[in-house]
Amino acid sequence: MTKQKVLVTGGAGFIGGNFVQHMIKKYSEYEIYNLDMLTYAGDLLKHKEIEKEPNYHFIKADIADRETIMSLFKKEHFDYVVHFAAESHVDRSILNPGIFVTTNVVGTQVLLDAAKQFPLKKFVHVSTDEVYGDLEFDPTTFFTEDTPLQPNSPYSASKASSDLLVRAYHETFGLPVNITRCSNNYGPYHFPEKLIPLTISRVVNNERVPIYGNGKNVRDWLHVLDHCTAIDLVMHEGINGDVYNVGGHNERTNLEVVQTIIKFLGKTDDLINYVEDRLGHDKRYAINPTKLERLGWKPTFDFETGIEQTINWYLENDDWWKQILNGEYHFYEQGKTKNMKS
Repeated sequence: MTKQKVLVTGGAGFIGGNFVQHMIKKYSEYEIYNLDMLTYAGDLLKHKEIEKEPNYHFIKADIADRETIMSLFKKEHFDYVVHFAAESHVDRSILNPGIFVTTNVVGTQVLLDAAKQFPLKKFVHVSTDEVYGDLEFDPTTFFTEDTPLQPNSPYSASKASSDLLVRAYHETFGLPVNITRCSNNYGPYHFPEKLIPLTISRVVNNERVPIYGNGKNVRDWLHVLDHCTAIDLVMHEGINGDVYNVGGHNERTNLEVVQTIIKFLGKTDDLINYVEDRLGHDKRYAINPTKLERLGWKPTFDFETGIEQTINWYLENDDWWKQILNGEYHFYEQGKTKNMKS
């Protein structure tokens, strides 16, 4: 019996990488293809334990490279595409929006054209709750799948654009698609420019942790492994054309997140460094995942359990953590480029 083929774009990144591992461990009957351009935030070190699995394949390619993508789809005839590949850091999008349009919009359109020309069972487009804009500090309000798209950053605007393209290919061409929109993810293999891994690395080294503004901006935190099970379910059971929100029921202010990590690591709040607020900083994100829960999904991690597991993972995985921290990549702080070593 011929194995079904699943193409995972962005499978060397944080969420895509965890999803690749989830699929390899769960579905020996699937061939898993990890396509990634290996930009600064992608690494294959995370896949050392699975790289010799017979059903794992890596392809280095740019999703915006039409000729390469078309040739790949023609050769492999994928059954499923799960599309994670994206530029995703808001601060970087403020400094260089064009890169985000090229990858997130043009790249998605190239993949959609390939999926249209070489038909498949499902195209799952992994998006973000940031396309909805933001909410007031009212704990009774939530994003639903019917919330209008009102992106506030170049990053979220590029993701909203790609969402609309995916919808249009379903409506115009009948392409079998789903769109998932998740809240903030955390967990293993998170690139150290993002809040939680950056905080862990700084606190471990007794370095100050930057917090934008007053730290009161609220995010709903979703463990990446819960996100993987949600996408798996949507891929197999999602109703064609539907959008599914994925949230963790774990709202925390940025300050609360940082203080939780500091306390767990036995340090003091003296390490907190309040810096000038981000341009267009969204106040609050909060997801209502009821529609997905009706499909049969529930998050398994509350924030207290998940953040403890995450911190311990970083402390126990020096082989990955130290190699990443010693790399010559950069992150953004107060609109300036700085080396992580500084």
